[in-house]
Amino acid sequence: MAYSSHSTEQGKAVMDPEKMRASDADRERVADRLREALAEGRLDQAEHEERLDELYRAKTVGELALVTQDLPAAEPGGHGQEPASLSTDEARRLAASGQGRENIVAVFGGAERKGRWLVEPRTNASTMFGGISLDLREAVLSQREVTIQCAVLFGGVDIIVPPGVRVVNNTTAIFGGTSLHGTDAVVDPNAPVVRLTGTCLFGGIDAKAKSPKRKKGESWW
Repeated sequence: MAYSSHSTEQGKAVMDPEKMRASDADRERVADRLREALAEGRLDQAEHEERLDELYRAKTVGELALVTQDLPAAEPGGHGQEPASLSTDEARRLAASGQGRENIVAVFGGAERKGRWLVEPRTNASTMFGGISLDLREAVLSQREVTIQCAVLFGGVDIIVPPGVRVVNNTTAIFGGTSLHGTDAVVDPNAPVVRLTGTCLFGGIDAKAKSPKRKKGESWW
């Protein structure tokens, strides 16, 4: 999918942090806060279960923020993580810094992007005799569909997305290949999309869906 020279302005125009798709890490933060609120006596068991149901149904960061909007923020130094509202502020700051395009190059070496980072509408990933690793599990997508343009020559590009993100392969492989693991079966029409384009020559592109890692001493729910 090609983007015009106005991609930066168009990307910013449609960006609304409240409507950005929530990641598994965002849901874990809200689940932690609900668990703390139950222990503090701010919620009874029935309210806790009701809000967990809302949490599971939430698809955007804004919807997650509504689940804990009447609860105070977690105490500094406590066992909980930051509430979803802080993730929204962080997403807003990342979105404001967007340039519309990013170039990631690895020649006879490696390049890596992970943690909380902004995925521009178009990312160019070029590697020759090297490797690039893009971990999108905690990343913020600048818009619902983003494109990763790959140029792979005797190298590889590894892409990790959280469950629920659809990866569409539009690459051309010559003595190489592109593999999708659990990312092309997502059928939700509202699911965020990562579109892969470009050419893979004597190399490989590997995209897989994987849940965020748990921090030490942390449970899923």
